[in-house]
Amino acid sequence: MKFFPGFPASEILYNEDGSVKGVATQDMGIDKEGNQKDSFEPGIELLGKVTVFAEGCRGHLGKQLIEKFNLSEGKDPQQYGIGFKEIWEIEDKNHEEGMVMHTAGWPLDNNTYGGSFMYHAENKQVFLGYVIGLDYKNPYLSPFDEFQRFKTHPAIKKIIEGGKRISYGARALIEGGLQSLPKMYMPGALLVGCDAGTLNMPKIKGSHTAMKSGMIAAETIIENIKEKKNLSIYEEKFKKSWVYEELHRARNVKPSFSWGLILGIIFTGIDQILFKGKLPFTLKHKHADHETLKPANEMPKIEYPKYDNIFTFDKTSSVYLTGTNHADNQPVHLKLKDPNLPISYTLEKFDEPAQRYCPAGVYEVQKENDVNKFVINSQNCIHCKTCDIKEPSQNITWVTPEGSGGPKYGNM
Repeated sequence: MKFFPGFPASEILYNEDGSVKGVATQDMGIDKEGNQKDSFEPGIELLGKVTVFAEGCRGHLGKQLIEKFNLSEGKDPQQYGIGFKEIWEIEDKNHEEGMVMHTAGWPLDNNTYGGSFMYHAENKQVFLGYVIGLDYKNPYLSPFDEFQRFKTHPAIKKIIEGGKRISYGARALIEGGLQSLPKMYMPGALLVGCDAGTLNMPKIKGSHTAMKSGMIAAETIIENIKEKKNLSIYEEKFKKSWVYEELHRARNVKPSFSWGLILGIIFTGIDQILFKGKLPFTLKHKHADHETLKPANEMPKIEYPKYDNIFTFDKTSSVYLTGTNHADNQPVHLKLKDPNLPISYTLEKFDEPAQRYCPAGVYEVQKENDVNKFVINSQNCIHCKTCDIKEPSQNITWVTPEGSGGPKYGNM
């Protein structure tokens, strides 16, 4: 087995019969205009009998495969959340190693799904996070600012008071569960983990399910090569595993919150505690996240408090803590299908929500000679994939940047 770190897979390769042949890594040494620099190196083709796609949530190649092979036919629209996480070093008197705390709701309104976690780790550190469902309706909502505001709650503030924030990060989570799980096999390839959507949403945990799906994929590949069995046995094995059983038990939690926070909590208590997730029906996800925004003129503006630089911080200082870095003079990896759409349509109808849903300040609307201009600060990107998911016209596509560019998360 060979590993090629620092060379992102940027293209799917196909055989003449349409089956997946492998992937190609990205050409290196291309400038912003698409010209070859002195450092140019062509990409490498990596071919295999079976290619396993394990890119995590909203994998850009997995997204292409799902569309090309129609893997979501008969499935509910996929659902996502944007998750924030900070690591704090806190005072010893506030630290209780091993303590786990989860909350739901505040500071969001009762019609917007969201909840938090706080894990007291070793060395007087706490991992603090908040997840907001990307099916929210108000284009003025800023997930980043909701997370900052969450830290001002007295129950949270008293724990981190006197402490120091040492790390920040954000990443989209895949939350559709069983109803939205696509077919995970196709000619020549398999989808595993969050590239397919195996995260257990109520637990906000997916590492264990992703690992198990990878183990099942490995068993499938061995049988495919040695015994010539069809790759469809991957899904058969998956449905007989504890992963499927776990996702089946959790399937009704996320869609129940479309009724609002209070009814969602009540239903989840009945479903998960009383019936252990075995109610004889399955709730549906009715809309994709990019379809849920209401026009700006129909929604109230949200005024967020100023950052105090003690508990709450701006995006610039937060992005600094991610260590994100992208090589200068390379193509922008956030592609607009229609470069005019953000100003000609999205700004007028939705007040260009990319300014707010991006947790890294990548997107801005600036005035230039009294003319609005849409600016992409791609060097700030922390690869959360929120723009690829939430943009109401699906006009933004995230592709791999050159080399190993991106956030350098430590201990996250």
